[in-house]
Amino acid sequence: MLLIDTHAHLYYDNMYENLSEVLKLAESNNVKKTICIGTDLVTSLKSVEIAEQYDNVFATVGIHPHDSKDVPKNYLQELEKLSESNKVVAIGEIGIDNYRNHSPQDIQKKVMIEQMDLAYKLNLPIVFHNRDADNEIFDVLKKHPFHKALSHCFSSNLDFAKKLISLGIKISFSGNVTFKNATNTEVVENISINDFMLETDCPFLAPHPFRGSKNEPKYVLTIAKKIAELRGETLEQIALSTSKNAEQFFNI
Repeated sequence: MLLIDTHAHLYYDNMYENLSEVLKLAESNNVKKTICIGTDLVTSLKSVEIAEQYDNVFATVGIHPHDSKDVPKNYLQELEKLSESNKVVAIGEIGIDNYRNHSPQDIQKKVMIEQMDLAYKLNLPIVFHNRDADNEIFDVLKKHPFHKALSHCFSSNLDFAKKLISLGIKISFSGNVTFKNATNTEVVENISINDFMLETDCPFLAPHPFRGSKNEPKYVLTIAKKIAELRGETLEQIALSTSKNAEQFFNI
């Protein structure tokens, strides 16, 4: 059985210092491939370095909406340069976050669009973050071209999921589907198995019953089991389909 963690931040100290062990534990839990996600220029470079060190790790490079106010003038050239690595499989994590508002909304939107343009030019997918920004995100996605797009850590409702899927966008589910107060179980239960992937968003969002502890790629298995239960499908079906979706989307 093959599982893929499509969204991990492996460069945080508590994982990076024991990364070989973290990846071995993931593999022993059938998580055979992991995508390390950049959120600014420093972590994007780190993601590429990690991916080039491990055969089964891939990288994305991008500026998170929280960090968009701090981008240097040449940030797009820097991202393009990092994208020359054959281990870079997408531009991300880009997007809009109206919940924390660490960066002004107009700057978040501008930086998202600029990175979408870069991804389109480089023929790469985008991985986007959306928190309390459904309308703004959808407006950007409708108006600006992209080759492929993935909505990371999906937590909106079924109507919005259907709107994204109508644009050919894939959805990714994280540990929050296992929470007792999960708001996205209706989405898990009602979309096609061809339209979603799995992720941990580690070291954040550890799934139940590990909530509150450090999250790791190995917990994709826990998330897959919960999704299988919610959908009335076998773990093997979920693993096979989500891994196939991820391999095709990221070309890995």
